[in-house]
Amino acid sequence: MTLLRDEDLAAAFDHASRSYDALVAVNPGYHGQLRRSARRLGLPRGGAGLRVLDLGCGTGASTAALAAVLPGAEITAVDASAGMLERAAGKPWRSGVTFLRAPAERLAGAGVHGPFDAVFAAYLMRNVTDPDAVLSAVHDVLAPGGRLAVHEYTLSGRAAHRALWTGVCRGLVLPVATVLGDGDLYRHLWRSVVEFDTADRFAARVRAAGLRDVRVLPLPGWQTGVTHTVVARRPPTAAENAR
Repeated sequence: MTLLRDEDLAAAFDHASRSYDALVAVNPGYHGQLRRSARRLGLPRGGAGLRVLDLGCGTGASTAALAAVLPGAEITAVDASAGMLERAAGKPWRSGVTFLRAPAERLAGAGVHGPFDAVFAAYLMRNVTDPDAVLSAVHDVLAPGGRLAVHEYTLSGRAAHRALWTGVCRGLVLPVATVLGDGDLYRHLWRSVVEFDTADRFAARVRAAGLRDVRVLPLPGWQTGVTHTVVARRPPTAAENAR
């Protein structure tokens, strides 16, 4: 099986949107880990007056994490899947959240304009055709000094962590997803992790996009060595420093 990309992947997420929340709910600590990564943005407590972009919001779990950690922030949540976005937008949100459909590589064309004080991208980067283009887009919409937090299945590089991920997928996730008719999507999601960057390699990719102060932070629990938060900051340009 080849990895799903672009329109095919968006269509697969459209189909899976009805059961997606139920499947992720069996992952211990899923929502708590997202909130931990949101806190790792290092933004002022409460986030009052800040603009935050939730890139690849899915059914809104990452949006909920941001809203919990930064209740005063203005959040723009973006996803390429109409089905996932419909689920997210249909939840009982407080004011201050705007949902838009857009591919992560083409934000401006969908009316997503910076500057943002922070960008949060959860479970997105390994699923895009060109992660470097997405990181370039992130760089462009961040304000000088703006923060990025990528919450992602990026393996440590150790064989034991790769085996753990494969065991969880084959033993639990794939059988359930197949019964629900979403086997192709979840086989893609398993392989997308195995074939994507290790955490350190992804951090190097973030640095190459012009972001600085890049750190790789592990997450606790069974996901240690499987899921990481990669945080970074957009530095000001020389012209901006001179102002």
